[in-house]
Amino acid sequence: MAAPQEPPTEPAPDLGEPPGTPLIADACLRLGLPLRLAPAGLRPVRSGARVAAPVLPVRHYGSVDVFLEAFERATAAGTAPGAVLVVDNGGRTDEACIGDLVVLEAEAAGLAGLVVWGLHRDTADIAAIGLPVFSYGALPAGPVRLDDQEPQALTSARFGPGLVVDGTDVVFGDDDGALFVPAARAAEVVRTAHAILRTERDQARRIRTGDTLRRQTGFAGYLTRRAADPAYTFRHHLRRIGGAIEE
Repeated sequence: MAAPQEPPTEPAPDLGEPPGTPLIADACLRLGLPLRLAPAGLRPVRSGARVAAPVLPVRHYGSVDVFLEAFERATAAGTAPGAVLVVDNGGRTDEACIGDLVVLEAEAAGLAGLVVWGLHRDTADIAAIGLPVFSYGALPAGPVRLDDQEPQALTSARFGPGLVVDGTDVVFGDDDGALFVPAARAAEVVRTAHAILRTERDQARRIRTGDTLRRQTGFAGYLTRRAADPAYTFRHHLRRIGGAIEE
């Protein structure tokens, strides 16, 4: 087994109370950042759970030791408190790679949650612990394999086709799924997401008082302009008038 590499890290940004992942995704688009989304289907074990914290990456090979090593290294480096363990189990559906003991150990290390590209087990126990855990579902059986570790076992995690995250990323997760943002841009993304939220709340308030979204967005005028200029999209129109339905 090759010696593990040292993980890259980024200072943890002060994110306050971020809005939901849809707004984080919209903010990324507004800022021109690529959308780095977890594949569809990721859900919290307990509905309403949320995470917004630096990534602690790990790749699973069939044994719990890699998780314990990740906790040990992060604790020694002082990066464990407030981080989220992001587990790469290759999206496997034939085994559960984490259970209640791993979640309890993560809680003891001060982590803020776990996000798993794979399955979990011990659902009731994990829910009772209360630490946010996200996965693609539950399965009673744990691993029966034991594969060789890669040098990147503790430095990066794959999370779907073409998506690789590491300690320079922040993960945002809630009932809609999860996405990853470079830590260096995370605070800016959160500020932009809050600005979009304020606009959307104002639009919702006005709809409830009878001012329809079509009127707010000047939709009839948009249709007229689009007829004259087919390249004029609704997204362009919203940005021109300061709307926030889509990015």
